[in-house]
Amino acid sequence: MTFSDQNFSPSAVPRLQLTGITKRYPAVVANNGVSLTVMPGEVHAILGENGAGKSTLMKIIYGAVKPDEGSILVDGKPVQIRNPQEARQLGIAMVFQHFSLFDTLTVGENVWLGLDKSIPLAEVIKQVQAVAQDYGLEVDPHRPVHTLSVGEMQRVEIIRALLTHPRVLILDEPTSVLTPQAVEKLFVVLRRLASEGCSILYISHKLHEIRSLCTACTVLRGGMVTGVCNPSQETNASLSRMMIGSEPPKLEHRPTTLGPAVLKVSHLSLPRQDPFGVDLAGIDLQVREGEVVGIAGVSGNGQRELLYALSGEDTRASPEMIQVSGKDAGRMGPSRRRALGLHFVPEERLGRGAVPSMSLAHNLLLTRKTAVGKGGWIHMGRLQAQARDIIARFNVKAGGPNAAAQSLSGGNLQKFIVGREIDAQPSLLIISQPTWGVDVGAAAQIHGEILKLRDAGCAVLVLSEELDELFEICDRLHVVAKGRLSPSVAREDATVQLVGEWMSGLWDGPAASKAQGEGVQHAQA
Repeated sequence: MTFSDQNFSPSAVPRLQLTGITKRYPAVVANNGVSLTVMPGEVHAILGENGAGKSTLMKIIYGAVKPDEGSILVDGKPVQIRNPQEARQLGIAMVFQHFSLFDTLTVGENVWLGLDKSIPLAEVIKQVQAVAQDYGLEVDPHRPVHTLSVGEMQRVEIIRALLTHPRVLILDEPTSVLTPQAVEKLFVVLRRLASEGCSILYISHKLHEIRSLCTACTVLRGGMVTGVCNPSQETNASLSRMMIGSEPPKLEHRPTTLGPAVLKVSHLSLPRQDPFGVDLAGIDLQVREGEVVGIAGVSGNGQRELLYALSGEDTRASPEMIQVSGKDAGRMGPSRRRALGLHFVPEERLGRGAVPSMSLAHNLLLTRKTAVGKGGWIHMGRLQAQARDIIARFNVKAGGPNAAAQSLSGGNLQKFIVGREIDAQPSLLIISQPTWGVDVGAAAQIHGEILKLRDAGCAVLVLSEELDELFEICDRLHVVAKGRLSPSVAREDATVQLVGEWMSGLWDGPAASKAQGEGVQHAQA
């Protein structure tokens, strides 16, 4: 693939220059006099805590949001970017944190919508396949988007952006649900794009990624620029201090006494419900009181099917295949399982974890009925007080309990949803991608709350594609691959190499036998 700046040579003219960008909303000033300079071939990080104004600034560059004040120059020329179509004509492409895909269309059709319609769909499909293979972003162009996992949807967005041959590429949390191997492949792609002259704006909360990949960094706090640096010359600690004013607190792992199994899954086998799904084959799993069990794996290997079966959205399992608190729950729906103490955080924030147009207070009613009185009457004062408490406890930046879910940044909405389920004091918490898109301070807080639940005797099951996260909070780990579940391995015995091998389904061997034995010993301890 050849990009538009194939004859790139360093230039003194910035590719992109923002001066005094301000954007006000009724409840907050998202950007306040922000200035930013990005040179050709530069990988420029935009760093800041949740709600710092990063995504708003990127949407202004992409034409999705109109600034109230300030100017934008592209290649030294003033421009007014009124919509994303004009941005694409200027060579600006963006991969959003919350995806802009049509569920009922195929991958190929979604990509085609953003390209020159003179190119036949068949040719676009060939290009998708070529880019997917070249860049290690495996995805089937014939699959309907609604059958994809979140990680697979993110790959589609990245491929779509690459096919526009961007001169400025904006990436908002691009690696949040990618495996370490896929991240490395993506970095190879981004470095190649930069060497060809493409300027890359990179939003991430993963400080080690920013230090490894980026050549410049602008730090935002409260909508204002608080620092500009070369991240390769900084440490995680110094970047954290610039971003949130301090270093995140260290997690405390306290020894706990394991209780009985709260979740037991025995020989769970379920055929896929759609042609692009994954069959679950002989899943055996247990989570006991006082432990955090993690499940790692490449997106699209059965995580969605397993979560549906465990949460009660899929009730096809035989009753005895899934036990919650000693009760056969395979045929129970979500409400009955919730009555047994099971609470669940899905990976999709908007649409599944929260209703976008509803207030935060009303979103509590999705899983909490404590403010519902006799006859179904809602005690609004009580409901708003509960929402206010969660907002305060989890430091959610929002315009109060009546703010619509869709008005929050992705990280702040994640904190609210996780807080809603933790605040319910579950006996079993199943949580998918707990810190997707949240800053280092919020991630540390969520991890700390999960460990507090564990210490209080809750059984916690975490599905995450962040290996560092699983290594940090879990007592035992499994890996899911092609609808099968590996043996468990104690956290202290797990390595990136071992988990990486198991992600390919390669756990039938001496290492697996040793790990399985140690996992059983840990569970019986």
